[in-house]
Amino acid sequence: MGDDDAVDRATETFVAHRNLLFTVAYEMLGAAADAEDVLQETWLRWVEVDLDQVRDQRAYLVRITTRQALNRLRTMARRKESYVGPWLPEPLLTTPDVAQDVELAESVSMAVMLVLETLSPTERAVFVLREVFDVDYDEIAAAVDKTPAAVRQIAHRARRHVDARRPRSAVSPRRTRTVVESFLRALEGGDLQGLLDVLAPDVVYMGDGGGVKHAALRPIVGADKVARLLTGGLGKNRTPVAFGHTVVNGSPALTIHLDGELEGVVAAHVQEDRIAGLYVVRNPAKLSRIGSETPLTLR
Repeated sequence: MGDDDAVDRATETFVAHRNLLFTVAYEMLGAAADAEDVLQETWLRWVEVDLDQVRDQRAYLVRITTRQALNRLRTMARRKESYVGPWLPEPLLTTPDVAQDVELAESVSMAVMLVLETLSPTERAVFVLREVFDVDYDEIAAAVDKTPAAVRQIAHRARRHVDARRPRSAVSPRRTRTVVESFLRALEGGDLQGLLDVLAPDVVYMGDGGGVKHAALRPIVGADKVARLLTGGLGKNRTPVAFGHTVVNGSPALTIHLDGELEGVVAAHVQEDRIAGLYVVRNPAKLSRIGSETPLTLR
């Protein structure tokens, strides 16, 4: 078989699994741009592989992606040590049908992605591969250079860690959209009581400006504090603020525009018809894909 035929075969297989590979990388990294870099590195290694010697091409691609993501994750850990203020995952545009896959939608939600940040790199890789994609232990072991027995122990430890910190189950996408719309009406109307009605008493607000845009330097907890922050901040803007509806990380969300330019994305975690978590990303480096990328299906 000629080199061109081999490259065509490699390309066909890679494209067929690209959404899966991107999702593995994104869930491990929380950064779409870095996940794209990992896919590029995966492709460069994949195209050099003798496909006739590969028994399970999907598993082999996942293995390469996982190893590259682990390398990138360790590099990112050093960057995060000097990050200004809270670090939030890069918002990821997703198609509405992603929300129908409940486990997948939850795993890419802002709330759960933040929990994954508390795992070690190897724990995170094992958790994502096992709990989200049901990869068998032998394949995970090959990807993370551990024995299957060690991987089982890591998976158990990671699962217990995540379960202890995982937010209570969110409501349906339809109900989330209704709550987000109520939140937006109260916000646009400067309705403090309306905001208090839609925010959970112990709501957590996190803002990510990356040291480039103004944002709270630490999480803000409590409905009254969050409501006053939001109404006060909106009232200080002399430039007209426009909000739009979108879907990020598998859930209804809002975009913020100032003078027609994308200024931020607001994701919400809704529990029992109230917002328990508000995640506002304003770091321009994390918004560059929102206005230009096609929503992803992730699988």
